[in-house]
Amino acid sequence: MSTQPALLSADHLSKHFPVRGALGRTVRTIKAVDDVSLSVYRGETLAVVGESGSGKTTLGRVLMQMESATSGRVLYEGVDLTALSERERLRYHRTMQVVYQDPFSSLNPYRTALEQVMEPLRVNDPDADNERRALDALAAVGITGSEVYKYPCSFSGGQRQRIGIARAVSVRPAFVFCDEPVSSLDLSVQAQVLHLLADLQDELGLTYLFVSHDLSVVRGISTRTAVMHQGRVLELGPTCDVFEDPRHPYTKALLAAIPIADPRLAREHHGPGWQERVVYDGGDRGGTLVEVAPGHWVAGGQGDSGNSKEGIAKDSGANKDDGDGGERVEQRSIPT
Repeated sequence: MSTQPALLSADHLSKHFPVRGALGRTVRTIKAVDDVSLSVYRGETLAVVGESGSGKTTLGRVLMQMESATSGRVLYEGVDLTALSERERLRYHRTMQVVYQDPFSSLNPYRTALEQVMEPLRVNDPDADNERRALDALAAVGITGSEVYKYPCSFSGGQRQRIGIARAVSVRPAFVFCDEPVSSLDLSVQAQVLHLLADLQDELGLTYLFVSHDLSVVRGISTRTAVMHQGRVLELGPTCDVFEDPRHPYTKALLAAIPIADPRLAREHHGPGWQERVVYDGGDRGGTLVEVAPGHWVAGGQGDSGNSKEGIAKDSGANKDDGDGGERVEQRSIPT
């Protein structure tokens, strides 16, 4: 872990959603985020990865206080945001911004690009020269000239996401929550947006919480990576360590799921019988994080490195339930 003070921290953070049945009675509870503790340090990019429904976005929304926590604390520069009133939290909103997943629905279709970026500036600093600052923010993401007076329907998906990024950074935040910002874009546009985010981070000293299910994207942009499953963090550490020396069985299963496009490379990596699929049996869904290497934390102290088979099985048949409710996730191995 970094020795510098954390910019944003989750302290035993939980967010539960009740499922109501007949007569409004709560029949069960979905633990979207379940006792998560982690820190985001100034200037870094912390990626949160996991399958759909693992709680990645909910964790980000609770950290941003867009959702109230069921229990636990959110500390921003040492201040517990969960203990503040809505009015008291307003002063922190300027320093915490969001880049949303969908560049189409996140923009107001009845406002120009310039008006979209000026809106948060007017809210946070109504007396400043907000038009000039908005133009500078749009120029930084490549939207210039007459384009700033166009409406969202005139832009491509990548251009709309650039406007969303400009809107987020226009108020000079310290922390930006990137909620799968490139998942709806094609590969060439993804690369452009990722390079833009990296350039803005260097230029403005931004700190990112980057949620994604695309492991190749995460590996290229993040400083550290947290792996979530069923609302729990199962592994947390430097991205190079998590990818090259995964310790938790679920992390290994996620990495094994990355497809290999070249059959020759796939055969070279897997060897004989490479068609067999690796599955995660759903065991050890959480536990206390234990430091198994400097800065590398694993739930339940799953400290075996290499190709440990604990929690992993091979299956040459179709995906199916393991008989006791555990998950079996079809996987293929990633080349190293």
